[in-house]
Amino acid sequence: QVQLRESGPGLLKPSETLSLTCTVSGGSITTNGYYWSWIRQPPGKGLEWMGAITYSGVPFYSPSLKSRTSISRDTSKNQFTLQLNSVTSEAPAVPSCVGGRGWAYWGQGPQVPVSS
Repeated sequence: QVQLRESGPGLLKPSETLSLTCTVSGGSITTNGYYWSWIRQPPGKGLEWMGAITYSGVPFYSPSLKSRTSISRDTSKNQFTLQLNSVTSEAPAVPSCVGGRGWAYWGQGPQVPVSS
């Protein structure tokens, strides 16, 4: 069974860079046709897709976040990573990782509060 687990820092300050890693177990991030995404859901709002990296290592991003987002991967560790620049102190939207074919697999999402 494929499982995803996010890991990241404990607390961020506004304007810092958020860096989260998603570790995949039970399957390979290079499986043909699989895409690995980061999503978030601000309180009271719908899901927002932030970006993804393909099974072949090609990243692509939401146009609204493209200037602040970077997604990469480490195939030796079966991980993919999100970097989001200039986080703010507004109500945080905690990114979660999802992946597989059609978001079949979901992580639980770490808690990364941002101090004001």
